[in-house]
Amino acid sequence: MDKVNLEVVTPARVVLRREVDMVVLPGSEGEFGVLPGHIAFLSGILPGELRYTAGSEKGYVSLSSGFAEVFDNKVSVLVDAAEKAGDIDLERAKKAIERAKERLSQDRSKKEIDFFRADSAMRRAMVRLKVAAKAEHN
Repeated sequence: MDKVNLEVVTPARVVLRREVDMVVLPGSEGEFGVLPGHIAFLSGILPGELRYTAGSEKGYVSLSSGFAEVFDNKVSVLVDAAEKAGDIDLERAKKAIERAKERLSQDRSKKEIDFFRADSAMRRAMVRLKVAAKAEHN
């Protein structure tokens, strides 16, 4: 059976490179799955969870925003940040959520607080916790 070559890349490193049977990504127009033979296309990636299966193995990766290209049985994911489920520091993610909540609870008229950035940080940290929890259950 054909496979899909999956590659997840950040500006700092290649986070994941492997053959998989299927991959599911958080696209800008909604979640989408890719199987061998999928039509070529590009999609924006929103912060969320990448899931894949390779035989009986299931894998999870936390993604920040970026882009994905599907072409010729290859999925290239280019994002600002990505972490495999087993590599996520739970305490760091919990602290990031607390810092973001603190910022978001401030008076919205304060110019020195970037509420959009705080909201984005909280969403990313929540995704990281969700993905890390899946690693514990597999």
